[in-house]
Amino acid sequence: MSSREANELASRYGLDLFCVAPQANPPVCKILNYGKYRFEQQKKQKEAKRNQHIVELKQIQIHLKIGQHDLDVKAKRALEFIAEGDKVEACVVLKGREMSHKELGEELLNRFIAQLGEDVRVDKAPFWEGKWYKAILAGKSSAKKN
Repeated sequence: MSSREANELASRYGLDLFCVAPQANPPVCKILNYGKYRFEQQKKQKEAKRNQHIVELKQIQIHLKIGQHDLDVKAKRALEFIAEGDKVEACVVLKGREMSHKELGEELLNRFIAQLGEDVRVDKAPFWEGKWYKAILAGKSSAKKN
């Protein structure tokens, strides 16, 4: 129907003419209460915002002289962070003369990543940043949580 007829029909019912697809040929319109429609859209947006999970980057620091039990505790905590949908930045911190043995830091971080298991993927490969040897880890299925 023509736009004039549609406007007359909408005003007869006391409603608004809302254009759903203006780029279509001919344009598609709907007769509705526009105030109620906007209110429902805002309500949906608030609900979607409330249910979304913001991915955080949690940091786990490991030193070269860490004991095996402490390493297990840190690995368990990293898995908890990943299970919540967050990413983990695993850092090996070298102090003083430890900097002359960078290969020990690399070995420790690789052992830590291997200890986390198959459910964890390396988002950013291990890299040196000053005294820190870092890697960013995430869950295998973290794409659905974003």
